[in-house]
Amino acid sequence: MAGTVIGILGSPLPEGNTAILLQQALKGAADAGCTTETISVNTLDFQPCMEMMFCREHETCIMDDDMQQAYLKIRDADSIIVATPVMTMGIPGRLKSFIDRCQVFFMAKYVRNQPLVAPEKKKVRRGLFICISGMKIPEVFVGAKLTAKAFFDIIDCPFHDELLISDMDTIHDIRTRKDLLDAAYAKGKALGEALGK
Repeated sequence: MAGTVIGILGSPLPEGNTAILLQQALKGAADAGCTTETISVNTLDFQPCMEMMFCREHETCIMDDDMQQAYLKIRDADSIIVATPVMTMGIPGRLKSFIDRCQVFFMAKYVRNQPLVAPEKKKVRRGLFICISGMKIPEVFVGAKLTAKAFFDIIDCPFHDELLISDMDTIHDIRTRKDLLDAAYAKGKALGEALGK
């Protein structure tokens, strides 16, 4: 196998347009020889970051919830895909809380200077960002992209590529757009193929 690619679904709709695009990207990665898995943020049982700062001194968070397993999956993944809709010029609150709880990676990397991701793993990791928006305005992806880039940096998975799709209020059903489904598949397959090199 070329490696493991984790998809993080930030949409509250498990079968919505964002989920379909993520499935296509993960299918591309799987066809490139990767093992894939999806973390559906909306189904996890976790609380927002309470800034208890336990992770300043330790490799994990003091709150014992579903994030503990998510940390391990993020740490061990060879590449990561984040898929989300835009909400209020940013990302959904549940996904933002998930990202905020990854403070454990920030503290390890920037405070303790002991990153959780192994150096050899960091060399191959890549981040793919898939984002959709109902509106078609120039600035619609700015906030979401800044958050995604910060997240990928914190978890030592450099932002590598993106698929940004606006005007979903007109498109409605992504399944009517084979070109966009093919684009998601191609980006996922390229991500997987890069791991095999």
